[in-house]
Order: sequence, then structure tokens, then C-alpha cells
Amino acid sequence: MNPAALLQAACFAARKHRDQRRKDAAESPYINHPLAGVNVLASEAGVIDQSLLIAALLHDTVEDTETTFDELQEAYGEVVRRIVEEVTDDKGLPKETRKELQIRHAANASNLAKQLKIADKVCNIRDIASNPPSRWSEDRKVQYLEWASQVVTGCRGVNLKLDQVYGEAMTMAREKLGVEKP
Repeated sequence: MNPAALLQAACFAARKHRDQRRKDAAESPYINHPLAGVNVLASEAGVIDQSLLIAALLHDTVEDTETTFDELQEAYGEVVRRIVEEVTDDKGLPKETRKELQIRHAANASNLAKQLKIADKVCNIRDIASNPPSRWSEDRKVQYLEWASQVVTGCRGVNLKLDQVYGEAMTMAREKLGVEKP
């Protein structure tokens, strides 16, 4: 693995997301999210695939900034581009349609994209449990957990450590929100 390539991707993502904030009450810098995702994959799930780790850093750049897939391919290669394409929502579609498509596409995604999707959900679930969006009701938090569970169901079985990390994150979130396991 080339640490310089990971740092380059982290700097690229930081530049692209520099003016964005998370929806939590503290309005945390957005870059914290992709960094958390890489940490979940590398530190908790034992992922060493450089393309996957770079894609995790860049996974929201096309969806949430002016970045293009061609730009990612030129800088990071076709594999990174394909992973990011698989996890990128079409913001031109209504939110409910995008959410439904994530559920439907999860089972047919590549193994690399499945792992990224799970890591992304782990980070979001942890945030909802410990530092939720300030305007979200308890109901909305619970609905997110239910939806995330549907998405992740189609992704499981690729990385058993990551599946365990997801299970622990979901258990912790349900306990904090007082939700029974379905």
C-alpha cells in the first residue's frame, strides 16, 4: 500500500468538501465523515485494498461537490472510479427514489462497493446515535436505522469483521434510541 496515495486522496477530498458541514448540532467539518469511513475499513475491518480505501475518502465527492467521475479516474484510476460510481446517488432523483435504489442495488454491487456501503452506514449510524442531526426527530432517527438495515442486508457476507462492526454499531444505536431489535 502506498501511504502517499491515501494522503493525496484525503487532501483532494478535504479540498472538495472544504465548505461543507455535517448536519449534526456542532456542524462538524464534512471531511470527518470520509475519514471516519476509511478508519472503519482499515482499523476496524482490516481492509488493506488501496483502491477501496481511496474510494472511501472520495465516496461523496461526485454526489456532493462539483467533482466528476472522469476527474476521479484521471487522478485515481478506473477501479476507484467504479467503486465511487457504485455508491453515488443520483441527486437528480427524489430522495425516496434514491433510498429505494440503494436498497435494490446493494445486493448486486461489487464486493468493494458493498464494503464501502457498510462502512458509510456504520459512520452514519454512529453519528445518529451520538451526535445526531439537530433537526431530526426520534422517529426520523429510527427510520434511518431501519432503512440502513435494509441497505446493509444486501451487502453482508463479504467482510465478516465489517459485518460485526456494523452489528455492534446498530446495537449501540438501538440501545441509545431505545429501539427494540426487529
